[in-house]
Amino acid sequence: MASIHQRGDVIVSVGSKSNERGDAGPIRVSRRARRFGSITRQRLSIWLLLIGAVFFMYMTFFSVKVHFHGEKEDGMSSFFSIPKGGPQSYNITQYNRSTKGKVDHGMLSFFGVPKRGVDSNVSQRRRSPKHYPCDIDLEKSIEYILEPKDYLNFTRFELDYVEKEEESLTTSPYELKFAGHQTLEARERSFHAINQSLHCGFVKGPNGMGSTGFDLDEKDQKFMKSCIVVVSSCIFGSSDFLRRPTSKLISEYSKTHVCFVMFLDEETLQKLFSEGNVPDDRGFMGLWRIVVVKNLPFEDMRRTGKVPKLLAHRLFPSSRYSIWLDSKMRLNTDPLLILEYFLWRTKSEYSISKHYDRQCVWDEVLQNKRLNKCARGFLNNQSPYTYVKSLLVPVV
Repeated sequence: MASIHQRGDVIVSVGSKSNERGDAGPIRVSRRARRFGSITRQRLSIWLLLIGAVFFMYMTFFSVKVHFHGEKEDGMSSFFSIPKGGPQSYNITQYNRSTKGKVDHGMLSFFGVPKRGVDSNVSQRRRSPKHYPCDIDLEKSIEYILEPKDYLNFTRFELDYVEKEEESLTTSPYELKFAGHQTLEARERSFHAINQSLHCGFVKGPNGMGSTGFDLDEKDQKFMKSCIVVVSSCIFGSSDFLRRPTSKLISEYSKTHVCFVMFLDEETLQKLFSEGNVPDDRGFMGLWRIVVVKNLPFEDMRRTGKVPKLLAHRLFPSSRYSIWLDSKMRLNTDPLLILEYFLWRTKSEYSISKHYDRQCVWDEVLQNKRLNKCARGFLNNQSPYTYVKSLLVPVV
């Protein structure tokens, strides 16, 4: 019976009988082929990792773009790919002092670096500016605030609004318009603080032709006439979802004495119903008093949204203060604290947030053109002054 002993890479075989004669067989010693040891394999792996790390560091520091998986840029499908025309198709020039350190665009394309600039097909990506929330030093509670007396420096004059037109001033047959038919002279005069009667929306047609839009229920109108301090917003065309004010951050006094009014159309109201949002018996969803608007005056929902935004003095005739809240924002503080900080503390009459990106009216005009918010011909034919005025007064 043979026995086998193995030590390392040497195998020793010892046999008591190795043939038919019974003679004791010789001791056979065989040596296995030597393999790489575990230490050698580890060193090889470390060297490969180091070489790879140095390679990618080199590519990173020297700004050479690597193309993977058939990525193409400037007609090149790989790192050192040469187009069909060969290297001669590039306008490669030698470096000299007259270039002042500039590299030819052809050389950059040859080495897979995309050209950038005015004459480049690769557009420079504009970095959007970062905007951070600002800290506002609001009072901790409404118990510490007090409305100042007689700080408003208004020019006193009598103002009335055209409720109904007797006849058409421009067209025949008569065409219903929400802003009425206002002459250019009357429109220019409306910007002066003098005693006058002016067109400011909600104009009805003559001879009982009916409303021109933005019809409200009588109960809602009665509620709105009783408001002294108003926080209002709107959603038309089911363009957004309802964001309720944070109730725990608003005082009980404000919940009782401040009107929170949300204007909706019937389409948006049906969407809220489908989502399980139903007004209570008093017409409230949370703190919002839901006011349904029927017969919208404009097909453009953005333009319809300007009615409650800019004509709050018409919708809330008894109000002293009104705060407009965009539907994409949520009210997270007490509205009286907002009034104290922006109006009462500085004795201001009007406050509006500074635009986060644009401060020039022409930049706003160009942005409106890009977003197709208004007809290009309408914007091109106006000066910045008249454009701003057109935003303040609805002209149809």
